[in-house]
Amino acid sequence: MTSPCPSRCARPARVLRRALLPMMVASALAAPAQAADLLTIARDALQNNAELASARSQTSGVEAGRDVERADLLPQVEARGSATHSRDYENQSSSRSGSDFSGLTAEQQQIAAALASGTSSQDDNVNSVGLELRATQALFNAIDSRQVERSEREIDQQLYRLAATEQGVLINVSTAYFEILRAHEVLEARRAQERAINRQLEQAREQFEVGLIAITEVEEAKAAFDQARAIRIAAESDLQVRFEALERLTGQRYESIDALGEALAIAPPTPTDRGAWVELAMQNNPQVLASQAGIEVSRSAVEIARAGRLPRVNAFANYSYADSDADGVSGYDSNSQIGLEATLPLYTGGRTSASVRQNTYLLESSQYDFEDQRRSTIQDVRSSYTRVTNDVSTVEARAQAVVSNQSALDATRAGYEVGTRNIVDVLNAEQNLYNAIAELAGARYDYVINLLTLRQQAGTLDEEALAEVNAWLDGGSVDFQLPDERGSDPVMDIGERPTP
Repeated sequence: MTSPCPSRCARPARVLRRALLPMMVASALAAPAQAADLLTIARDALQNNAELASARSQTSGVEAGRDVERADLLPQVEARGSATHSRDYENQSSSRSGSDFSGLTAEQQQIAAALASGTSSQDDNVNSVGLELRATQALFNAIDSRQVERSEREIDQQLYRLAATEQGVLINVSTAYFEILRAHEVLEARRAQERAINRQLEQAREQFEVGLIAITEVEEAKAAFDQARAIRIAAESDLQVRFEALERLTGQRYESIDALGEALAIAPPTPTDRGAWVELAMQNNPQVLASQAGIEVSRSAVEIARAGRLPRVNAFANYSYADSDADGVSGYDSNSQIGLEATLPLYTGGRTSASVRQNTYLLESSQYDFEDQRRSTIQDVRSSYTRVTNDVSTVEARAQAVVSNQSALDATRAGYEVGTRNIVDVLNAEQNLYNAIAELAGARYDYVINLLTLRQQAGTLDEEALAEVNAWLDGGSVDFQLPDERGSDPVMDIGERPTP
């Protein structure tokens, strides 16, 4: 992927090693038996990252949605049953008016009238049961068929989104990893700066005590030491923050990680043509592909709306059974049917036409979204490529700046010893040297991070790409003692997981 560093980088590297050699030796002696490397931590993130786990669950949900839509095209069978108890109570009376009771005595007429007027009552309890079975099969249903097609397009889009999330996790973990190494190297430079200025302060005090310099130079050295101490404290805090950022992404703590060695190859990215990287991005960038798949999802929605004008044809079969214990009734009733039914919407209040218009506008919106994503990706790829190529020159310039500042410091100290330079000049020269060392470390890590970012935007960032960068980690290890926080379990503690 890259070529070796030019020979002119050798001298700055030697100067950097000489300036940081005591700290590097101390770190190596204190290192644990085995430190985590970039590839190991990336795999931990792929397994434990909460954002990625959410995206995977969402993808499974979208895939299950296809089965939901497909179910409407499969046979539908339903059964209905009933058991009822009814009570009929009847109380009726009748009288015959105008009956001829002539020829009877008065007493006989009263008896005959009572017999003519009759009263009857009936109380009937009936238990009945019923069963109905109905089966339907869609023979032609354009809406359901196109909803299945849309769910297929949604799965394609979600898979691209999942790939984008995975690559996002990889770049975030890689960035957090190298930000730790950057913060560590900056901290080592600031510690070396503090020790060097402290030695200068002690020397100034000794010279003041014998009357060689004025108290002003001691105060200048003391101010420079206090400033260096404050910078070192801020660098220590930054290192702790960087470690905790990595913990958030992986859900795990790492007491030490592998450091970047001097074998880092600083060279332009391969391929060296910026247009080739843009072409790779248009073919592989998952965000571009997801936006393109979104167009097909919207187009399927338009087809679903248009299908609202088409007929629906189903085959059906019915069977019913009924029985009761009513007095005077024996046996049961049953009925069976089989046939076809068709439905043709004639007028829906304008719903279908409005739905077509609505989804057509949404289709147009998704096309503009794709164009915006395409332009944004092209710009990001071009910018990242430019940054990487510029980082190559920046690392070389920063390395040469370390050499120049080392030479300037040596010359300033020599001038101070003969009395042509003052202590402020020496302090400024030392500060410039360690600033140059810190800036060289930052430039090296900018190169690595920007190179991985370019791979991500081109859609080619995967474990294989991280393995290539992982081969550069041969510079010992970086240790950090995190606070002991008992009772914290940051690895995927989401409570009881739901059961599908």
